[in-house]
Amino acid sequence: MEQNDYEKIYEEYKQASQKQAQIESSHSNTAGKEEFVSVRKNDDGDIIAFKTNTGRELDYITALNEAKAGKLAHVDVFHKYGRDIIRSEPDGIKENNLDQLPEF
Repeated sequence: MEQNDYEKIYEEYKQASQKQAQIESSHSNTAGKEEFVSVRKNDDGDIIAFKTNTGRELDYITALNEAKAGKLAHVDVFHKYGRDIIRSEPDGIKENNLDQLPEF
């Protein structure tokens, strides 16, 4: 198998998964949970607060607790570097990554 075959196969796989991710992300919030629509960052570029689609502004700890309780859509909490961290669901869509959201 040539190098181009590997790249072509991977590219086809990536495109198919992106299409599926778009479909799933548009239908996955059937419970009507709040979603993050924008973020606030500090001078170092770290996310320190979130704004939801209902207009609520949440500091990082409040958002973390609500995410852990399953009250927010399209986010996960994972433990790394000795602390809990909020991240967008790994759905393959760069545009909805927390770091890509507009700032408020």
